[in-house]
This record gives sequence, C-alpha cells and structure tokens, in this order.
Amino acid sequence: MKTLQQQTLWRWICVRILALAIGSVVVIAVCMWLRFAVQSLWNLHRMPPALREEFTLLRAHPEINPTRFHEIVDTWWGLRYSDPSIASADWLTVGILVGVMIPFIVVLGLRAARPLSLQFSRLAAAARVVSAGDFSARVAQVDNAPLEMARFTQDFNAMMQQLARYDRELRASHVAMAHELRSPLTAAIGRLQGMMDDVFTPEPRQLAMVMKQLQLLSRLTDELHLLSLADAGQLTLNKTRIDLTALLRERAAWLAPQAQTAGMTLSITSPEPCLCLADPVRLGQVITIVLENALRYAAEGGEVAVSAQATPEGARMVFRDRGPGVPADFLPVMFERFTRGESSRARHSGGSGLGLSIARGICEAHGGTIQAAPGETGGLVITVTLPAHHGRK
Repeated sequence: MKTLQQQTLWRWICVRILALAIGSVVVIAVCMWLRFAVQSLWNLHRMPPALREEFTLLRAHPEINPTRFHEIVDTWWGLRYSDPSIASADWLTVGILVGVMIPFIVVLGLRAARPLSLQFSRLAAAARVVSAGDFSARVAQVDNAPLEMARFTQDFNAMMQQLARYDRELRASHVAMAHELRSPLTAAIGRLQGMMDDVFTPEPRQLAMVMKQLQLLSRLTDELHLLSLADAGQLTLNKTRIDLTALLRERAAWLAPQAQTAGMTLSITSPEPCLCLADPVRLGQVITIVLENALRYAAEGGEVAVSAQATPEGARMVFRDRGPGVPADFLPVMFERFTRGESSRARHSGGSGLGLSIARGICEAHGGTIQAAPGETGGLVITVTLPAHHGRK
C-alpha cells in the first residue's frame, strides 16, 4: 500500500486559496511595476545625455528644482502622467490586469480543485455500483488528493473487500445451512412417513431414531442462533474471575469417558492456577469444542496435552494433539462455519461443522483470539488467547 504523504483537507484547501490570492496580487503588482519600469527606461533612453544626467540628479533630489523636475516629467511622460482621475492610464492598466487575471485565476482554481473533484466522482460512481449489489467495485486513488480523501478511498476499498468476502461467505453459508438442516429433517420426515405407510412399525426404536434427527436439528438451530449473536456482537457474557486450570480440569473430567472410548488421554499440564476474567460457561464451551474436535480427528495420536498460563496481556490456553494434523491450505478456513477436514468422518460422529466457528465467536466476544498451527513434531496446536480486561460484557 502506498504511503500517505498528502496534505490534510484543510491545509490542502488553504494552500491553494492562499497561493491563488497571493499569486494574483503579486502578478498584478509585478505587471504594474513592469509597466512603469519599461516606460521609464524607454523615456530615459530617448533623452539627450545632458538632460538624462540632469533628470537623474533631480529624481534623486527633486527639492533642488521642483519646477524643472515636473517640467521634464510633463514633457517626456505626458501631462496626464500623474492625473488622479479614474480615467487615467494607471486605473486603465489595473482594469486590464484584473480582466486578464480573472480567467487566469479561474483556470488555476479549477485545475487545483480537479484532484478533489475527481476523487469524489470516482467514489460516487463506485458507491452507485455497490448500491446495485456489486461488491467488486474499487476506487483508484488520485494523485495530489488531500490526505482525508486518500484515507477515505483506502478505507472504502477495504470495506468493499470485507463486504465481498462477507457476501461470498453468506452465500456459501446459506447453501451449507440448507444442506445441513435438510439432512436431519429429511431423515425424520422419511421415517415418520414410513411409519404412517406401515413400512416401519411405530415402536420405541423407530421413534427414537426420529427423535435423534429432531434433536440434531434443534442443536443445529441453537448453534446457528449462537453464531448469529456472535456475528452481531450481541452474545451475552457473564464475566467473573475464574481459574482456567480448574476449568480445564473440569472439562477434561467431563470428557473422560469419550476419551477412554477413543483410546486417548487428556492431560492438563498447568500446575499453577491461571486467573482470568471470562464467562465460565461460554469459555467451557470453547474448551469442550476444541477437545471434542481432537477426540474426533486426532484419536490415533493417543494424547491431548492442554496447558494454561498467565501472560502480560491476559491468559493463554494451548491444546496440543499428536494426530495427523490438517493440510496447510485448510488452516486459514478451519474456523469458518460448515467447514470440515473430513466431511464423512465428521458427519458420522455427529459434527455439524459449526463447532470451531462457535469457539471463534466466543473467543472474539471476550476480546481474544483462537488460532491453529501445525505442531513442531506433528499434530495440531490450537491456541486461545484472552485479554486481561477487554471484550464485550
């Protein structure tokens, strides 16, 4: 991005107005001086040498012989040379100069204002394109535009990039959302229709299968609602001072049966308490989501090591597994909604593709972040950072 070196709008306008005003006065004054200087030099050139020497002396000391001085001036410059009338040559010269300077000032003023007008015109044209629903519009920056206009243009282009990205994500999200909601709904409707047509016997096992699909549908709806609140900045947090180490141990104990079934060990390596200002329920959701994600995808690694520690900025939790990790091109999008590393395995194990998106939304609501990176010896490392006293309350 080009470094901004433009002037501020106020200074930009002041410099141009002052330059035009001062320049106009200077040009008129110089022209008047040239008119008198040229006339004087021409008259002195035409004078006889003796008269020129006499006039030069009288010009320097007119008090020696005022009558002779005015006689020479009237003879060589004319009787009306010092006429104070409005119709004198001096006033006529000023009028001519003003008449010449007005279009000159207009042309220079329009030329100076051109960068500002051109930048506004480009922004207005791009805004019309955006209002028609095309978020691909970008505005080229005009040279010599004011600093505020340059920043406005850069911010406009950045805003358009964000809107274009949101539009793409929204379209993809709607498609994925329709697919995810349709799957359990179709399964439940098909099973009920089968029982109504006597294809299936309406026994508890069949009803339980329908209930399972409806519960999945309800869970998806709740998750989407939570994500909508997080995106709108309306996710309510009940912050208290909590011990992250204790919260990690509680969540690990809750997930111990699932870990045992998967043949994994959940180890908490934080020997000391780690105090932080956060919502224990929402932050517990983040921990559960990350651990369940590790149980689902990294079971072959056999272990998930979790640590929490205080930092100068707040607190940090680190989750390390020894699984196969994820492809490098998947890391930038793994926290997007409806994104799965392995769709078939995720759907088979009950994953909706919303868990990590929810974790990111909760972390951002706290004013923190969640990031993923490959482990130094393989596997995946997910880091959750929380600020000391920031975030929405």
